Amino acid sequence: MPLFEWQGKSVTGEIRSGVLDAPNQQLVEVYLRRLNIIPIKIKPKKETTFALFRRKSVSGKDLTTFTRQFAVVLEAGLPIVKSLEVLAEQQKNPYFKNVLKEIKLKVETGSSLSDAMAEYPKVFDSLYVHMVRSGETSGNLDVILKRLAGYLERILSLKSKIKHAMVYPSLIVIVTIAVISIIMLFVIPKFAEIYESAGQALPLPTQILISISNNFGKILIVFIILLAGLIIGIRYYRNTEIGRYNTDKIIFSLPLLGELFKKAAVARVARTLANLIGGGVPLLPALTIAGETSGNKVLEKAMEEVRINVSAGQSLADPMFYTGVFPYLLVEMVRVGELTGRLEDMLNRVADFFEEEVDRMVNTLSTLIEPILIVFLGIVIGGILISLYLPIFKLGEVIGGMK
Repeated sequence: MPLFEWQGKSVTGEIRSGVLDAPNQQLVEVYLRRLNIIPIKIKPKKETTFALFRRKSVSGKDLTTFTRQFAVVLEAGLPIVKSLEVLAEQQKNPYFKNVLKEIKLKVETGSSLSDAMAEYPKVFDSLYVHMVRSGETSGNLDVILKRLAGYLERILSLKSKIKHAMVYPSLIVIVTIAVISIIMLFVIPKFAEIYESAGQALPLPTQILISISNNFGKILIVFIILLAGLIIGIRYYRNTEIGRYNTDKIIFSLPLLGELFKKAAVARVARTLANLIGGGVPLLPALTIAGETSGNKVLEKAMEEVRINVSAGQSLADPMFYTGVFPYLLVEMVRVGELTGRLEDMLNRVADFFEEEVDRMVNTLSTLIEPILIVFLGIVIGGILISLYLPIFKLGEVIGGMK
């Protein structure tokens, strides 16, 4: 929605101003009059070139901190509107600060907190909105926000572990490419000049290496173009429904990494479902939300199949089993939870187990990948250096034979 800058006069004569996200100028005026503010000036906010590139997102860390602080100030007895005002002023992210101010204004004009948050799906996803709505209905918003903050912290920790598993291999690959590029562009040409002035026939590996070095600039450009094309193609394909599903399916089938990503996604589904059920959200919408927030289309589709079967009268465990996607442990723990009436507890236990498995796998992968990549780097660099110095070794053999 467009942004509008406004200026108005309160009933006490105080001049107030701000920025509001609204569908049109007339709605801004309605909002202001509901707040007993007489509009003086309302105009569309023009975005500068800098503003176009400014961050328009909220990090998981910022959202988690806000949620935790929101729970604390509500528990201390502050009204929702005042809490939003205080927390908005603390935000360093201008976009998030503006969103909170707009939500505050909408709550002041009669909107519920959950409905106001629902207008910003890029900040507050369906899980967040439903949990807040449940807290509003039950009158335990501070308790629900505490639960939600704990959930967000666990999800952040899980994402951090996955990123950690990817950082070191990526770093080694980047260093390898950089070292090879430096050798090819600056070192080998110097040796090529020396060998050319000597006028001696070069061994085949050295000839191949010098030939690659002579054309390395072109090869590098072609490689970058192909890589960029591949990345753009994959991103475009993943923006389609079938593309996202197929690529997520491929990710799950990758050796080692596929199992890691699947366990992380299953842990997230279990944790999300547990929090929604514990927060008082009905099972059917909870299943939809858990699927949508899983971050994986394979699991999202499976959860939708489960929801359809549950709505038809089946238990939760059986359709989970028949999808063939969910681990046997999760299915059996859900079955036990249904039989004992402790579904939330069982889901949390499963989430704990798979989060520990992710942690263990990250440590194992780091231990395995590090020596493999170092050996690979050594073989590549060593092969280049041997090919480079091969003519010198041959010359030494010739001189030795002459003696």
